[in-house]
Amino acid sequence: MPNPTDEPPHPLPLTGERTLPGIADERYWFERHVVAYELAADVLGGQRGRRRGSLAVLDAGCGEGYGLPRLRSAGADRVIGVDLDGPTVTHARQRYATDDPGIEVLEAELTDLPLADDEVAASVSFQVIEHLHDIPGYLHELGRVTRRDGPVVISTPNRLTFTPGSDQPVNPFHTREFTAAELREELHAAGLQVRWLAGVHHGATMLAEQQRLHLDVLAALTSTAPEEWSDELRGLVHRVRSDWFDVHDADLDASLDLLAVCGA
Repeated sequence: MPNPTDEPPHPLPLTGERTLPGIADERYWFERHVVAYELAADVLGGQRGRRRGSLAVLDAGCGEGYGLPRLRSAGADRVIGVDLDGPTVTHARQRYATDDPGIEVLEAELTDLPLADDEVAASVSFQVIEHLHDIPGYLHELGRVTRRDGPVVISTPNRLTFTPGSDQPVNPFHTREFTAAELREELHAAGLQVRWLAGVHHGATMLAEQQRLHLDVLAALTSTAPEEWSDELRGLVHRVRSDWFDVHDADLDASLDLLAVCGA
């Protein structure tokens, strides 16, 4: 079936396991993921102001790699992306590390990171925890490689809104999804102290657009394939920006995604 937007194909396949930049029909999910990197940029800005010397940041489960230059722009002197999928690592290296010596991408298990204890000043890991089988081992590794005074920032879909009414994830790539309370408990059990737990919500612009079009964008996206979208839905998806989402710690159970800022 032809691509409804006649876009050139992305070098990586869009399988449903990860989101990718530059695909108009994927823009809602991509911009929703970008929100986490924007929060990380704020956190890193605080780190930059308090720390002397080099600021190294780990992106655990970096996927396509679009977050790596964002972390660099936020003030990181060294950004280390780690992912297990070989072709994805190769792509991220070629696209983001070739012209920036401050970015490196490693192929490794997240439960066995090729980094020394306390090697990085901060770690981020976005939309990853829900994919893993050894979650305690993964969280332990994030804590091990992050300096004691450094933040560990994690995002994951909110089970109550992503897979409503079920403990079994609908996404075949997810092994476990979390409520806010469950995520806090899991992080605490791994020795990570939760400094702030917030949720990603549709912001005023998104809510106004939905009202104008008499459309529930999330329900529409999760119930229909792109080739079945109405012109109104496709037009909305193609215009979504990260600032159409809000991050706050009120009404966590109604949030789209959960964002935890922890201490290692």
